[in-house]
Amino acid sequence: MTGTGLGLVSWVLFATSGPLAKAVMAAGWPAAAVTSVRVALAAVPLVALVALARPGALRWRAGDVWPLLGYGVLGVAGVQLLFFVAVARIPVGVAMVLVNLAPALVALWVRVVRGVRLPRLVWLGIGLAVAGLAVVARIWDGGGLDALGVAAGLGSAVCSAGYFLLGERAAHRRDALGTTAAGLVVGAVVLAVLCPPWTLPVDRLGAATPLGPVWLVLLTLAVAGTALPYLAGLRALRELAPARASVLSVVEPLVAAALAWVLLGQALGPAQLAGAAVMLAGAVLVQLAGVVEATGV
Repeated sequence: MTGTGLGLVSWVLFATSGPLAKAVMAAGWPAAAVTSVRVALAAVPLVALVALARPGALRWRAGDVWPLLGYGVLGVAGVQLLFFVAVARIPVGVAMVLVNLAPALVALWVRVVRGVRLPRLVWLGIGLAVAGLAVVARIWDGGGLDALGVAAGLGSAVCSAGYFLLGERAAHRRDALGTTAAGLVVGAVVLAVLCPPWTLPVDRLGAATPLGPVWLVLLTLAVAGTALPYLAGLRALRELAPARASVLSVVEPLVAAALAWVLLGQALGPAQLAGAAVMLAGAVLVQLAGVVEATGV
């Protein structure tokens, strides 16, 4: 499968995490607890698989430690925890749109830090993304959305940008399977510190949700919504530059909003849908700019 195909698979699978987590949180599980269990359940079997099938993938050089820690802290723990905090306080579709400011943040990093000149379409795309965000967040009434939820969504976008930038480096230097497993372990340790295992509401594992018992939804979230999309996304970064790969994430809010509507009955208002469309249009412009630059059109 091509890098673009793997990237799309990754973001479609990631899109399931919002509705699944929302259902578990509605059953009385805090955002931090859902995040911690999600990452731990994904890390344990993946590490065991890599240790048995490809043990050399878990050997790391000294120079790889800091990028790996950054990948695990930002790209795993930070993205997931802040996103679930957002999901707990604002609609899933809105949280997904906020997280998808990441392509614009990646583009800014590439321009300012790496000194790469970006086409005008990129800046137009960033402008549209910011304008769309203002509409989605309903900044004109000041109380349309929970402020902490919006802040968490934006924080998750920052961490998501770190996931692309750090993941690109790891994908070219290390085995994708080993990097994914190690990153999930780092994220699981960080989350276990923030939410110790003995504080988890294990007495509610059998509680019912619209999608099944809590334990089954958590297991699905760990495998289909965590381990598989991280692995597919890291493989995609071997073939795609981070700015290009991050733009593929535009499919995530579309799929997540559709799932939240079908499974949870959540729907965005007309103005918020329009704002989301503007944000997605901005991300698409960033992608088109990359194509134009690469082909010299």
